[in-house]
Amino acid sequence: MKLGSMFGDMFRSLFKKPVTEMYPFKKTSAPSRLRGELMYNPDKCTGCQLCVKDCPSNAIELITVDKASKRFVMRYHVDRCTFCAQCVENCRFECLNMSNEQWELASLKKEAFTVNYGREEDLQKLLGKPLP
Repeated sequence: MKLGSMFGDMFRSLFKKPVTEMYPFKKTSAPSRLRGELMYNPDKCTGCQLCVKDCPSNAIELITVDKASKRFVMRYHVDRCTFCAQCVENCRFECLNMSNEQWELASLKKEAFTVNYGREEDLQKLLGKPLP
């Protein structure tokens, strides 16, 4: 690059508006088809475990609390998930979907990357302690 053309570029950029977004202070809306955190509806789940079998990164565990009354707890490992939505595509009962609102998933502690979904009483029974 020649020195003259470089000065021309520098002079033009002095009068342009910056393209950098002030992200933490000014948030924009996420795209509607963004694949964020996995959401689970325990009322629709039948325990077929297709989501567990089809997950390429083993990010989903389905724990059976009571099979006769169709009560399950899903343990979702966010740090393993590749957000491919294969589990959502293969769920026949539409109990899984990817949220386009919860996509800011950074954390300083590993415990935040393991999410347990299910009914409150099932979670208390599984974890052995009252939930906050």
